[in-house]
Amino acid sequence: MKVTKGGKVSELLKDTRIPKMFRAVQTFPREVILPEEIPAAVDREMEREEICSRIRPGMRIAITAGSRGIRNVDIITKAIVDFVKSRGASPFIVPAMGSHGGATAEGQKEMLAGYGITEEAMGCPIHSSMEVVELGYSERGRRVVLDKNAYEADGIIVSCRLKPHNAFRGAYESGPCKMMTVGLGKQVGASVVHGDGMDVIAQNIPTMAKVVLEKAKILFAIPCIENAYDETCKIEAIPAEKILEREPELLKYAFSNMPKLIVGETDVLVVDTVGKNFSGTGVDPNITGTFSTPYASGGIKVQRTCFLNLSKESHGNALGCGLASAITSKIFDDMDIEQMYPNCITSTVLASARIPCVVSSDKEAIQICIKTCNKIDKDHVRIVRIPNSLHIGSIMLSESYYEDVKAGKYPGVEAVDEPAELVFDEEGNVATPIIA
Repeated sequence: MKVTKGGKVSELLKDTRIPKMFRAVQTFPREVILPEEIPAAVDREMEREEICSRIRPGMRIAITAGSRGIRNVDIITKAIVDFVKSRGASPFIVPAMGSHGGATAEGQKEMLAGYGITEEAMGCPIHSSMEVVELGYSERGRRVVLDKNAYEADGIIVSCRLKPHNAFRGAYESGPCKMMTVGLGKQVGASVVHGDGMDVIAQNIPTMAKVVLEKAKILFAIPCIENAYDETCKIEAIPAEKILEREPELLKYAFSNMPKLIVGETDVLVVDTVGKNFSGTGVDPNITGTFSTPYASGGIKVQRTCFLNLSKESHGNALGCGLASAITSKIFDDMDIEQMYPNCITSTVLASARIPCVVSSDKEAIQICIKTCNKIDKDHVRIVRIPNSLHIGSIMLSESYYEDVKAGKYPGVEAVDEPAELVFDEEGNVATPIIA
């Protein structure tokens, strides 16, 4: 597809005024485990008798590592590896990411390397394969499979992040049970879990997880939870037999630590960078409101959304861009269909992979959103700009919010400078940083 700068689209948008914007900070509760404290926190959890007694000398133990951009995932994984070694066992890492990484063993290993998880850094092997072993069928009649390397180990440690999902609601969302069924299920298992639709996935995950817990050698799970600043705030080891009981309780805690865009409503949301390292759909819809299914809701109420850049960590996987109103030609040119489509084929959710309006620059992406908004005062358009959906402590707001922010209408939001024009470079890409 050809995107022409200076063509008719540019002509139609050139006079659309972008309002002045100001920088603001959002303040949330901040319970945190600092990076240097993580190894000790992992050790404390794994030293509990009900946990450490499961790791015996000589055992070959598989440790899962997923595809999400989890803060401190390399530190957490290394700490687990080191503890297993200290007990005289032999750890190895298994990519547990369903169909991500282009649904190939090489692609999944490459994704882990992007997070600093390599054999050299971790001090143990990484066994990446898409081969699975069939474990049986769930009470709903769904086939349950497991990564062959993990199945053949003497024990499996499920390391993951626990958080609200971006497309459905249930007692079990993103966490140990999903890691066991979707992550360790590889492309085959992920396809089964998603195959009935997002309205049923909340039933498939726990019922299929029961089979994994019965038939596979799951020792324990050790999920981490992040605070509103994308920082590690909780790490807890859960014995295998208590995962189904404990996970829903921890999900409530994770919900309580979710950040949000405190202003609540806007006309245009501008996201500087999207990608798989931020969310499975490029941005977390629990923040941005851009849900791919009707089975989850939340986030900011917004009429138009534009995405400006795709993260390098995504390796061309621009899944989620279909939920934007507009994207830049930079993102379009970076798209790798072979990375994107395996995800949506597996999940059966095609909306995330659709192509929205594509324009030549950041400026035009913002302008097309403003121009196509309905029933708003174009002279006082409300715009929220965020760096990505994981880091929203520092944001930018359009001048229409300024007096209300100064007056304290939005507790937790503080203006740090005054409204000023956004600066764009010669290519029309925004040059004004969100953090000065």
